[in-house]
Amino acid sequence: MPDKNVFISHYGRDDEHVGKMKELLQKSGYTLKNSSIDKTKPNQANNEDYIKQLLRDRIRWAGCVTVLIGPYTHTREWVNWEIEQAAKQGTRIVGVYINGASDSDVPEAFEKYGDALVGWSSEKIIGAIEGYINNWETVDGGRRESKWSINREVC
Repeated sequence: MPDKNVFISHYGRDDEHVGKMKELLQKSGYTLKNSSIDKTKPNQANNEDYIKQLLRDRIRWAGCVTVLIGPYTHTREWVNWEIEQAAKQGTRIVGVYINGASDSDVPEAFEKYGDALVGWSSEKIIGAIEGYINNWETVDGGRRESKWSINREVC
């Protein structure tokens, strides 16, 4: 399986799940190269414009933005901003529920721009990142409709 460049958008307190997802996918022979800021690559910058430029560049580098969706993800302004930037750049946006998430935890920007929403399964996550899974799921694996009911196409 290939290496894949991704940007993993997440709430800072869900940082442990970044490593857990990478480990889960490695067991299937899939390697994620993550450009997001997490505990393994902390950033001490305080200038908001500088941080936004840094994040834009990292999102541009990635072939996919993966959003880890947990109980507080939908309340994080930075997560919504990262999703909006990915949409502006035409980058694929995939949501992955982490343990403890509910269906109401999906960020508003993801509702507008997300391409796929899946549970914590290596097969589903890989399929969504690669673009051959485009459905939206509920936390328990059922079918979920986007509020916006539109399909995004990659040109």
